[in-house]
Amino acid sequence: MISRSLRATTRKALVLAAAGAMGLAGVVVLSGTASAATTLGASAAEKGRYFGTAVAANHLGESDYANVLNTEFSSVTPENEMKWDALEPNRGSFNFANADRIVSHARGRGMSVRGHTLVWHSQLPGWVGGLDATNLRSAMTNHINQVMAHWRGQIHSWDVVNEAFEENGSRRQSPFQQRLGNGFIEEAFRLARAADANAKLCYNDYNTDGQNAKSNAVYAMVQDFKSRGVPIDCVGFQSHFNAQSPVPSDYRANLARFANLGVDVQITELDIEGSGTAQANNFRSVTETCLNVSRCTGITVWGITDKYSWRPNGTPLLFDSNYGKKAAYTAVLNALNGGETDPPDEPPTGSGCTATVSTNQWQGGFVGTVKVTAGATAVNGWAVALTLPSGAVIVNSWNASRSANSGAIRFGNAAHNGAIAPGQSTEFGYQGTGTGTGVTPVCTAS
Repeated sequence: MISRSLRATTRKALVLAAAGAMGLAGVVVLSGTASAATTLGASAAEKGRYFGTAVAANHLGESDYANVLNTEFSSVTPENEMKWDALEPNRGSFNFANADRIVSHARGRGMSVRGHTLVWHSQLPGWVGGLDATNLRSAMTNHINQVMAHWRGQIHSWDVVNEAFEENGSRRQSPFQQRLGNGFIEEAFRLARAADANAKLCYNDYNTDGQNAKSNAVYAMVQDFKSRGVPIDCVGFQSHFNAQSPVPSDYRANLARFANLGVDVQITELDIEGSGTAQANNFRSVTETCLNVSRCTGITVWGITDKYSWRPNGTPLLFDSNYGKKAAYTAVLNALNGGETDPPDEPPTGSGCTATVSTNQWQGGFVGTVKVTAGATAVNGWAVALTLPSGAVIVNSWNASRSANSGAIRFGNAAHNGAIAPGQSTEFGYQGTGTGTGVTPVCTAS
């Protein structure tokens, strides 16, 4: 997250939405007479997802702002009102008024609310930074307990820890990291689960949209948490894009590898600088990515109108400064209405397993995503064999072990994804240099 000095009121979020037959948050009934396929929230709900926005309490009195919010969105994230400096400016003294205003507005109109954020290095009141380890742990515990108790049963999901990693994958040297060590993230998640057993618990970060040192570090943490039973339900990808930081070519593959760990993924703070067709195409691409990752439960744009964006010169949102719908809005709505989620699997036949691969190729490199599907009987372990074209070299893979980096390669299941129920699937992926197309995977069940 960017600090307040870079935008008058910082952006941040993690999202989710109301109930859903799929166990997802996101299928909600919007207020008024809006019907499915005519608004962002309703159209997303038809796909079992939510479409949300970040909201500032001081703008709720503006009629155009409130009207667009109430009509178009099904999930709300407070921009700054739930951050530590806003809620607990003095130790043990809490002020919930502005955040309560947002929660009341959203819940009164059938929208779900995402809590943002419990533990973050930025927008901390001055007193937090001066605490020793014992007092900081006590303050963190009390803050999580008091804040989550205040809204217990009203917040669908919480952004428990925000932006704890540097770009190189190392831990950010926040007061929490410096005084409490690597375990502070796990502590925060365990405290949050105890404070509200029904809220979804998420980790959120930026520049993790593609596979890189930072996203790999977050992935390793989530994988470790899942293997040890540390409570974590979702991962948020902020997705702030522009000409210098475009939508990465492995965006879908990256979100899918996290989903394969057994967590939901969300696009939590989406904004894309630009205008016209180029901006619209990027928004469409992001929306289609979420629709095609089965555990991507929804999208939140970081603001309603360019008028109040933290990146105003980049006009990065779906509504212009006069609340007019931009080409990007139409692109998103069309993608939600016309885009398909992963098609239902054919009824399973036979035994063993099958494998299919989709390859995202660019000049000099590629990402392959392999879907492994069990037949009519359960699979307790699997292996996939494939042969890469000459000159292609794998530099990384996830959710599977591999026997080699080039030529004929055997991928074996990881510890967490070897068991596949009849007709169900799991995915693994790999990244390489050269050309990775024309591959035929062969699956063998063990």
